[in-house]
Amino acid sequence: MKKFSVLTSILIGFLAAPLQAGTEVYKQVAPPPPPELYGLGFYGAIDMGANVYQNRGGDRTFTDDNLDSPFFGDTLTVSPKNDVGFFGGIKLGYVFGTGVFRPTLEGDFFYNGFRGGADFALREPDGDLIRSSSATTWINTGAFMGNFIGRFAFGRFQPYAGAGVGIYYAESAGAEFQGPRGTFNTGGGRSHADLAWQIVAGSDYYWTPKFSTFIEYHFLNYTSTQIDTREDRDLRQHLVGAGVRVHF
Repeated sequence: MKKFSVLTSILIGFLAAPLQAGTEVYKQVAPPPPPELYGLGFYGAIDMGANVYQNRGGDRTFTDDNLDSPFFGDTLTVSPKNDVGFFGGIKLGYVFGTGVFRPTLEGDFFYNGFRGGADFALREPDGDLIRSSSATTWINTGAFMGNFIGRFAFGRFQPYAGAGVGIYYAESAGAEFQGPRGTFNTGGGRSHADLAWQIVAGSDYYWTPKFSTFIEYHFLNYTSTQIDTREDRDLRQHLVGAGVRVHF
């Protein structure tokens, strides 16, 4: 009987050993940290770039059709200048939400300067050139815009697009005339304030959750509602620039 008890104990021990060896031990693992979110809340930015083109209209030709005029049939062709300019300014805004699509409100305030003027050519009825001259002026403007922007957050890379409305103030710094008798400058200039609107598109790359560099394009339209003419006098411009953005 004792032998049977000993054998039974040994058999139970052999059976229990594999069962204990195969038991898994589970350890509690900490959940992974949430992904970093880039570009949230309030921000300030500075940017600058080139006013690469301003559409001041194409060439215009005026003809003297007065039969009693000694210049009857002569034509004057005016070719506006569209030189490259410079812009630079600051932005203040707020990004709403933390999802992929993030609405944004932004104040966009910038200086925008460019050369204006035109080339003139006076011709006889048969096309022979009588006289040519050129006028050049530097135009300084300041724009104060409120932008409504939709941002798309793909991690560090965040493209965006939107539009804005506001006002602008422009001032001409006088004109320089070049003609057959030399060059002379006019003093003073004229100023004008009116409504403005723009379309904006660009993209940020965030180096940290609160700091990015960006590139941006503006289609900017300066209206002329206070100038009563029968023609479209709006000044349309294309601005391309870059800047840095910091979130608070």
